[in-house]
Amino acid sequence: MSNPKFGLWLVGGGGGVGSTAVLGLAALTRNLTDTTSLVTALPMFDGLNLAQPGQFVVGGHEIRKATLWDAVNEMHERANVFTHAMLAGCKEQLLEWQKNFRPGTVLASGSTIEKLADRPEVFAAESPRAAADRIKEDLADFKARHKLDAVVVAHVASTEPPFSLTAEHQSWPALESALKNGGAKNLLPASSLYALAALELGMAYVNFTPSTGAAIPALIELAEKTGSVISGKDGKTGETLMKTVLAPMFAHRNWRILSWVGHNIFGNRDGVVLDDPANKAAKIRDKDAVIPNIVGYKPNTLVSIEYIPSMDDWKTAWNHIHFQGFLGTKMILQFIWQGCDSLLAAPLVIDLVRLSIFAQSRGEKGVLPNLACFYKAPMGTPVNDFFVQFDTLKAYVEGCKAK
Repeated sequence: MSNPKFGLWLVGGGGGVGSTAVLGLAALTRNLTDTTSLVTALPMFDGLNLAQPGQFVVGGHEIRKATLWDAVNEMHERANVFTHAMLAGCKEQLLEWQKNFRPGTVLASGSTIEKLADRPEVFAAESPRAAADRIKEDLADFKARHKLDAVVVAHVASTEPPFSLTAEHQSWPALESALKNGGAKNLLPASSLYALAALELGMAYVNFTPSTGAAIPALIELAEKTGSVISGKDGKTGETLMKTVLAPMFAHRNWRILSWVGHNIFGNRDGVVLDDPANKAAKIRDKDAVIPNIVGYKPNTLVSIEYIPSMDDWKTAWNHIHFQGFLGTKMILQFIWQGCDSLLAAPLVIDLVRLSIFAQSRGEKGVLPNLACFYKAPMGTPVNDFFVQFDTLKAYVEGCKAK
């Protein structure tokens, strides 16, 4: 490929994370920002043939009428981020990419997410198979219209409630049969319908949310069959990143963690969704699992997430760690983390898209465990220690350069 073009298809692209990632691509292309926060801009990636920002065309699915331009301006006004010059310089590109957006689906996504939808088309009375086929048509049209060499579908939509797997989800033949036979409306949640469509077309799928997505044995099997690459779940951006950095310290110093309490407040649209106990359960599950995984035992842990509208996109977390040292002495470590949620997440989405395209170009398929350092609940590996995860990524990159 002399001058390849790549597609980034964002599920929930009109939200804070998706629109910020799109603005980032446009700003990087126009030299209106630098590469700070892009992991793939680190020197260790020099020499890899990674897709460049200017090679991307953007499209997506949305359940709301909000546009990319509306979304970044809302972020600018409410969170006090982005410069006027950056917005002005990228406006034309965002408006052009907005033309590629299509109505999504809310099938089996939960009542709280359904309440966010204001596009009547997303409530189409369709079966899971019909919904996936409609999504496939949108993806195939996007790739053909723009003559794209590869497309990555990145899921950055709101968190769905936890989803229980049944026998139909354990193999691709079983799931395929259930889909052909009509299938119950709740056979697959919306996140998995987007994954299904992408994988059937051989496209890469990135799940940056705690939602189920492609984390189903049948869909992993499908990815192996079609040559797709998948990664997820739940982008590791703030408090949990700190947990996976600090917990190894306690393990290596042989201090015993007695309790670890984390209290999170934020006020963006994600906060609205996570104010529903059902949706919140999926997020807390991922955030609360990392400490025992790293230290090898179960301290008394508590994670709380509260919706405080005035915080907007500025997520704040207080952590209180009670631990035991030498001669039974009890000590305390506390930290406060505050970060702009979408600005922390967006560059990682770009990193994952670039690395997914690279992996697929090398003939890799299925789950990409080497991308674990980007996720709270990484697929393909039980490891949550950030430093071990990052060493795995580094070894992968070095191995690619050696070939």
